[in-house]
Amino acid sequence: SMPKLPFDVDDEDLTTDQKFQACRSGLRLVGLVASIDPDRDGVPESVELARGAGIRVVMITGDYLKTAIAIAHNVKILHKEENEESAAVDCATLRPNDEYLPHDRMDALTSSVRVFARARPEDKLEIVKSLQRQGLVTAMTGDGVNDAPALNQANIGVAMGIQGTEVAKGASDMILTD
Repeated sequence: SMPKLPFDVDDEDLTTDQKFQACRSGLRLVGLVASIDPDRDGVPESVELARGAGIRVVMITGDYLKTAIAIAHNVKILHKEENEESAAVDCATLRPNDEYLPHDRMDALTSSVRVFARARPEDKLEIVKSLQRQGLVTAMTGDGVNDAPALNQANIGVAMGIQGTEVAKGASDMILTD
């Protein structure tokens, strides 16, 4: 059975903050849990091969900026000597006050940034459009419903076959099977 709460649940005068404050007293930290999604085998080598072939690799992720930067370093999208502040941005920078930057400013940003963090589905689409306005050929990989608009817009949409959703596969030009 559940232990008694440290406040009267029937007291409608108590605010949520007061209830949380009452619950926070007398706590003891007993441990922490952390998890990591390991990089897929071969990704750093693939990034290096792509770069050697003249392909600019850009990562667009929903992860927080610091997490995205760490991942980008691990898979060699970013290098230690690079200025992270100019090479990686939170996608909120693309849409101050919830409106996207004008095309010229968006294009200036996307022409140099290689890591876009905390991306919404519409951010992915706007980044692809911006790169295309610059005359670049875009390939986009994705596996989720939220990737579908950008997969469809890209010159080459590439869905992940094993873990990809049917929506992502349907929006893509190519499906990876392994």
